[in-house]
Amino acid sequence: MKRLVVLGGGESGVGTALLGKEKGFEVFVSDYGKLKQVYKDVLIHNEIEWEEEMHTSSKILNADVVMKSPGISEQVPVVKAIVEQGVPVLSEIEFAAQFTDANIIGVTGSNGKTTTTMMTHLILQKANLNVEMGGNIGESFASLIHKNPDYFVLELSSFQLDGIIQFRPNIAVLTNITPDHLDRYDNKFENYITSKFRIAMNQTKEDFLIYDADDEVINTYLQTHKVQSTLIPFSLTKTLAQGVFLRQEEIIIKLKKQEQIMSISNLALEGKHNIKNAMAAATVAHLLKIRKDTIRESLECFQGVEHRLENVLKINKVQYINDSKATNVNATYFALESMDAPTVWIVGGVDKGNDYSALYPFINEKVKAIICLGKDNESLFRNFEHMVDIIVETQYMSEAVKIAYSIATAGENVLLSPACASFDLFKNFEDRGHQFKTAVRAL
Repeated sequence: MKRLVVLGGGESGVGTALLGKEKGFEVFVSDYGKLKQVYKDVLIHNEIEWEEEMHTSSKILNADVVMKSPGISEQVPVVKAIVEQGVPVLSEIEFAAQFTDANIIGVTGSNGKTTTTMMTHLILQKANLNVEMGGNIGESFASLIHKNPDYFVLELSSFQLDGIIQFRPNIAVLTNITPDHLDRYDNKFENYITSKFRIAMNQTKEDFLIYDADDEVINTYLQTHKVQSTLIPFSLTKTLAQGVFLRQEEIIIKLKKQEQIMSISNLALEGKHNIKNAMAAATVAHLLKIRKDTIRESLECFQGVEHRLENVLKINKVQYINDSKATNVNATYFALESMDAPTVWIVGGVDKGNDYSALYPFINEKVKAIICLGKDNESLFRNFEHMVDIIVETQYMSEAVKIAYSIATAGENVLLSPACASFDLFKNFEDRGHQFKTAVRAL
């Protein structure tokens, strides 16, 4: 019996443990932190051995294969020891993929991947295809294998892609690449870019890579690296000989023949970035030969993702918007770009060495006041204090919302779009978004 050791007992770890047991592995789960009670209960119920707050070398180094959760760095001593022993270290995505023959649609990118994944899943559902959605969103890929669908739509992070060996999506989507998580990539942007492109590394001519042709980072990589996949670019600014583009407010897909998909004025979600997300999702659906009407109807009713430019409430004609999922500058760029009224901007958290210069035009044009919500706001003050009349700081969400309430007047916006990670003051971006919504509703 082969021994599977799972490092990390979260969603992907427990999903892998269950799948491993089902497939006849002897399974051991080890987590250096504390396991959530809900996951402990699942492991106990399924008689899977586990430990928390430690890694016992003797129980780990005798593995035949190790699944490392995406949050664990390759630099952790136990991982280095496993690699030195010559034991294969896989991601959950790689481990699970060997147990399915389903068509896999993989979506990655620095921003927009959750929205694109959910849009794609909705279209496939509406077309009555047997489809499951998971990966970096919702349930782990491993925990969905037993449902045996015909299609998987998977959101994939760079960390998940780092642990693949043979994983090969039939259709891959690359929404964009902007600097993010560089602390895990030796602070080298090129390492992060390479990581994102791993989504296509096992693809052949029979497979498709749908990508943003307006993204210079992606274009440069494609000019200098051979990718085997059939390339399908999408663009808001160019008319493409082959690909997806805009013509007079219409999304046009031009592959073998030209097809109009829909008018962008009917999209449920606003903003240029959401037109791109819709283009990517529509292209996937088009490749699967889903009817235009089904694609259009799905995109016209798609309501968006929680914590991503989510309209919370209008109070005294001021719109409160939760964009807590904006954990990097590029995501906040899209948020500020889509503001159509003077905005009180709540920003801050764990700054990953952010370059805020791309936001300057929007600050001058649209931002009325800035509320810094983080433990260390020095970089925000240095960047923005000369650009706005009002810039204040707090470490409490309830206070940030009250300050915003006192500053904003009728017809204006209050936008939480932090451009930073959340774990200085919050558990995660969801916790931050929920606290914002709670504080708004308490006004």
